[in-house]
Amino acid sequence: MSLRPPVLLALLGVYLIWGSTYLAMRFAIETLPPLLMGGIRYVCAGALILLVLRLRGHAWPSARQWRDSTIVGSLLLLGGNGLVGLAMERGVSSGLSALVVGVTPLFALVFARLWGQRAQGREWTGIGMGLAGLVLLNFGHELSASPVAAGLLILAALSWSFGSMWGRHLQLPPGFMASAAQMLAGGLAMLLASQLRGEALLGPPSAKTLWALAYLIFIGAILGFSAYVYLLGAVRPALATSYAYVNPLVAVGLGVWLGGESVDVMELAGLAVILGGVVMVYLPAAARAPVPARVAPEG
Repeated sequence: MSLRPPVLLALLGVYLIWGSTYLAMRFAIETLPPLLMGGIRYVCAGALILLVLRLRGHAWPSARQWRDSTIVGSLLLLGGNGLVGLAMERGVSSGLSALVVGVTPLFALVFARLWGQRAQGREWTGIGMGLAGLVLLNFGHELSASPVAAGLLILAALSWSFGSMWGRHLQLPPGFMASAAQMLAGGLAMLLASQLRGEALLGPPSAKTLWALAYLIFIGAILGFSAYVYLLGAVRPALATSYAYVNPLVAVGLGVWLGGESVDVMELAGLAVILGGVVMVYLPAAARAPVPARVAPEG
C-alpha cells in the first residue's frame, strides 16, 4: 500500500500532536488545577465538534448512547487523562508520564479477556516486558521519589485500557459523534470531580497556560481526533494505531528539548523495554482484528 500525501500528513499529525500534548498539558496546569483544566478542555472540544456535526445534519445521540458515552468518557478522560494530570501536579515530567501510560495497549490486551479474547504466548511475553519496563521506570529518580504519582499513572493506564475495551461492546454513536459525546460527557465528569476535590483558581491563568489550553482544545483534541478517525478508514489498523509506540518517543524528546526535562539511564531502559513489549504484542493483534477508537491515550 502506497502512503498517499493525505495519509502521511495524518500520520505525522497524530504522531506529533498526541506526542506533544503531554508537554502542553504540563504547561496548562502550571496555573490551572488539573481536573478543572481537563474539564474545560474536553467540554469545549466536545461541544464544538457536536455543534459542527449537528449543523451538518448528524443525528442526536440516543439516551442509551449518551449513557454509554458517559461511561466510556469518564473512564478515558477522568480516569485516564485526569489521573495523568494529577501525577504531573506532583512533579512528574511530561515525558515520564507518556512512558508509563505507554503500557496501555498491553493492559488493554489483558482486559480483552473479559470479553473472550485470549492472549497468545508471544503477547504474554510482551505484557511481561511492559511490566518489567514499569519496574525499571520506578527505579528512575522521578518515580522512586514520588510513589503516589507512579500509582496514579498506572491507574490512568488501567482506566484508559479498560474503558477502551468496554467501549467496543457498548452502544456508542457512530463516527465523530462518538468522540464528541465522550469528550462532552467525560469533560463534565472532570468538572464535577474538580468541584468535589475542591480545586480553585489561585489567580488569573498565565498567558502560557491559556495558549497551552487552546492548543489542547483545537490541536490536541479536535485536529488530533480528526486525523486519527481519517486514518482508521484509510489504512490498515496496525498503521493507524502505530502512534501507541511513537508518541512516548515524541513526548520524551519534546520534554527534554522544550520543557527542560531530563531522562536518566533507568528511564531510558524502561522506555526501550516498554516499546519492545508494545511492538511485540500490538502489531500482531492489530493485524488480526479491528481496533477500538482509542487504544492508547494522548495527554
